[in-house]
Amino acid sequence: MIQLHRSFFSTTSVPSSRPLSLRHFMLQFRALQIPLSPHATSAIGTSVQCRTRVWFSPAKSRFAKSTASFSGFGFPFGAKFTTPFGDAVFSKGFSTKRAKAFAARGKEKDESASGGEEDAKTTAKKKAAKKKKPSRSKNASATAGASNLSQEDVDAAVSRKSSKGKKKGSKKSSTESAVEEIPDNSGSVKDDSKEINGNSSLIEEVKPLWKFTHRPLYPPSEKSVVVVESVTKAKVIKGYLGDMYEVLPSYGHVRDLAARSGSVRPDEDFSMVWEVPSPAWTHLKSMKVALSGAENLILASDPDREGEAIAWHILEMLQQQGALHDNISVARVVFHEITERSIKGSLQTPREIDENLVHAYLARRALDYLIGFNISPLLWRKLPGCQSAGRVQSAALSLICDREMEIDEFKPIEYWTVEVQLKKGELGSSKDHNFPAHLTHFDSKKLNQFSITSDTKARNIQSYINSADFQVVGLKKSKTRKNPPTPYITSTLQQDAANKLHFSASLTMKLAQKLYEGVELFDGVAVGLITYIRTDGLHISDEAVASVRALIVERYGQDFVSQSAPKYFKKVKNAQEAHEAIRPTDIHKLPSMLAGVLDEESLKLYTLIWSRTVSCQMESAVYDQIQLDIGNAEESIILRSASSRVKFPGYRAVFTDVTEAVRDKDNDGSSHDQTFKLLNSLKRGDPLHVVQAKPNQHHTQPPPRYSEASLVKKLEELGIGRPSTYATTLRVLQDRNYVTVKSRVLSPEFRGRMVSAFLSQHFSEVMDYSFTADMETELDNVSAGLTEWKGLLRDYWTRFKLYCERTSNVHIHQVEKMLEKKFGNYLFSSISDQSRVCPSCLEGTLIFKVSRFGAGYFIGCDQHPRCKYIAKTLYGTEEEEDASQPSTSIEEPKLLGVNNVSNEKVLLKTGPYGFYVQLGEDRKGYTPKRASVSHIKDVDSITLEDALELLQYPLTLGNHPKDGHPVTLKLARVGFCVRHRSTMASVPKDMKASDVTLEKALEFLTGKDVRRSGRPKGKSKAQEVEAIEAF
Repeated sequence: MIQLHRSFFSTTSVPSSRPLSLRHFMLQFRALQIPLSPHATSAIGTSVQCRTRVWFSPAKSRFAKSTASFSGFGFPFGAKFTTPFGDAVFSKGFSTKRAKAFAARGKEKDESASGGEEDAKTTAKKKAAKKKKPSRSKNASATAGASNLSQEDVDAAVSRKSSKGKKKGSKKSSTESAVEEIPDNSGSVKDDSKEINGNSSLIEEVKPLWKFTHRPLYPPSEKSVVVVESVTKAKVIKGYLGDMYEVLPSYGHVRDLAARSGSVRPDEDFSMVWEVPSPAWTHLKSMKVALSGAENLILASDPDREGEAIAWHILEMLQQQGALHDNISVARVVFHEITERSIKGSLQTPREIDENLVHAYLARRALDYLIGFNISPLLWRKLPGCQSAGRVQSAALSLICDREMEIDEFKPIEYWTVEVQLKKGELGSSKDHNFPAHLTHFDSKKLNQFSITSDTKARNIQSYINSADFQVVGLKKSKTRKNPPTPYITSTLQQDAANKLHFSASLTMKLAQKLYEGVELFDGVAVGLITYIRTDGLHISDEAVASVRALIVERYGQDFVSQSAPKYFKKVKNAQEAHEAIRPTDIHKLPSMLAGVLDEESLKLYTLIWSRTVSCQMESAVYDQIQLDIGNAEESIILRSASSRVKFPGYRAVFTDVTEAVRDKDNDGSSHDQTFKLLNSLKRGDPLHVVQAKPNQHHTQPPPRYSEASLVKKLEELGIGRPSTYATTLRVLQDRNYVTVKSRVLSPEFRGRMVSAFLSQHFSEVMDYSFTADMETELDNVSAGLTEWKGLLRDYWTRFKLYCERTSNVHIHQVEKMLEKKFGNYLFSSISDQSRVCPSCLEGTLIFKVSRFGAGYFIGCDQHPRCKYIAKTLYGTEEEEDASQPSTSIEEPKLLGVNNVSNEKVLLKTGPYGFYVQLGEDRKGYTPKRASVSHIKDVDSITLEDALELLQYPLTLGNHPKDGHPVTLKLARVGFCVRHRSTMASVPKDMKASDVTLEKALEFLTGKDVRRSGRPKGKSKAQEVEAIEAF
């Protein structure tokens, strides 16, 4: 046993000054055997925290063992890997306190045998520790690793324990979610070798309890556990692999950053606090049980950066839970398509987890978190009811709002064109057909778009054309080739599905995910129908290309297949091209063969992908074109007509095989064949006759609002975001009520425009399109191992923190002024009085204001609180918003008429509590009479007579017979009611107000539906004395 102790816990660099007792070893060995709990460690509040290291197994298997001395004996911790109990992670049975206690008890026993001299030294050391030990923050103390435990720590722990007693552990969180702090220690091995409180750390090569394997995992020789992301994929893969493989789903990420402030800590080298939701513990437990009898763990999450991170998270959590037993083999495999051949082929080429991809994930996740959790509190304070849209979402929102600003500022320009109908042969003959032409030259001058700017000039040109004789003066024939489209990537699939199928981006991705994961066919076998759907690569495997080209020859003929297989490459910014283009896994599965298997929407999307994949390997379409120039005798007036027809269909032939819904837009070219034949029959010098010359008025149009398809295309062009983020980006903007979709067009809400303006004003760098695009480039560099991820974070965080500090000092009045200046024309466009004088106090000015008590924005008087006039509420709470009415328009009071008795105007107005009628106009020192009309559904139907009838209330019906106080009939928001002092009773809805008499009112006031207003009166002293005596 002593020999085992020396070999396992030896510290050759710094030998112990005293012999090590057997008790020390037994205590430590016993601690190593304590089973791990699924809930790690030292509790802080209601969350459970533990400290691990960001770990990877390098290709050279370089591992280190850091051994901190506890009273002369070593305790091993992996500097580059986590031990069965984690790197500085202790289970409930072996916490940091317990480690200190073990060390302290062993130390005391040694010292008792060493004599008084050792006791004196120990006493002096304890005193020095109490005086010199620096204070530590709560976070630092809660997450301190056991590798940092020194003699002073042990002594201090023993002292605290004896003086304060043992503390009780915190209760488990009601949500049973574990939170783990992960400060990354992925630096060099040399960085982990430090002087720790005067004790040396030993670095030496050791082997982990498990290892990555590169040997083929198919055919199976031992039991393996395969972890994928979804249940559907797990079922399909299980059917391919057999009983030697247990396939389990992880249901996506097993942990994520805790959704609260402080989960990313820049001051602590960007350490992160991860949260494991309750359902994930169930999935992890299933994996742990399955691994108890397995020899291989195969991590097969999606083949992208996010999938790599999921595999890393699973490995970290299983390692912390002690699920990876000795000598288990771990492998990372990726499935680009869910077919039997692809699955088994991938298992023959396993690899390790890509450290660089995980670093890129951590950098992106930390950056998005820091931006979101620092901007959001500022928005809540400066713009109530608004939230941050995130890094990519903010850039997308800026694009939409900038386009809206262009539309608002657009000034249309008038211009005219002249369209002419010509005919070959005599006028009145029906033998030849008419053909169109347009004016290109007049008075021997070439015309541009704005050459004709008035009706007078257009009519003058029309008269010249009608009086002139025309003939063919020029004829040009040519051939053009139209190349086939590229295969689909994520962005182009979303664009085409939106344009041709009218699918939203989120629906497209949902259907595509189902096609990728697998569908059960008629024979009962489930198979994935398309390849991985999150890609920006255009290349297709050689095997798939050969299969597609064989199908083209078989189905369309040798002339339709391209002479050589074309190679496609991406031309947009930040293309990773790590995966194949989206294509069918088996091109011979025609859409018509899946009509009874797929639902209607899935079949349409599969048809779109199938036809695009086939067409990209076909020959180009060839067109014959003809252009005819027609002029008068002097050739001072030139008209032009052009047409084309298909000579060789090429790739367009594939669209005859697909449904009408996804047919190529060029297939309507047959309607132009007749015009082409007519133009082709003409030759130079042939006379032509004008059938009709018609001037047409036009106005320039503002740039169109973005659709989902055009926005995705723009984001891709600018290099903003990634293919997998576009659908999520659009959904977040809609969920936060920043953008609405009407007729497939994205329109910004005023709330979204305010957020965009605020961020552009105070976070100009974050809102700059190049910021997000450059960030994607930097993340790609991290993925390629060219950039250190923490250095990238430090660079961006240093600049971003300055923006946050400056913005926190901005007063809300400055924000109001900025928004009023930017959107003034838009906000006050419907107010007739351009001076914006307050109609109530006649002194103040109407300004844009932010409500201090909720999420409202309104146009009100700047003399508040002296004047509380509100012209219009722009935004209330979400429940009060009426989506059917534009929330940004300001309605002027509607004049219903004039009261003949008082000669005052009767107005229909709207306020914070709905519509009301008012007798007289607002003026200083005078409160006009008002009556609510909220009980009337159709406000536009209110007439002058209706308003005057409502304004007569409250009406006194008479005095109460008991006390002589008046009984009144009044109009409330819910209808009419009668009142006597503090007692009120509602009038039945089926009774007219004119039928309510004093007798009826007294009857209502004595009924059971009576309510009182105000505070209940206390008992009189006489009543209290009477009650006491009775008691």
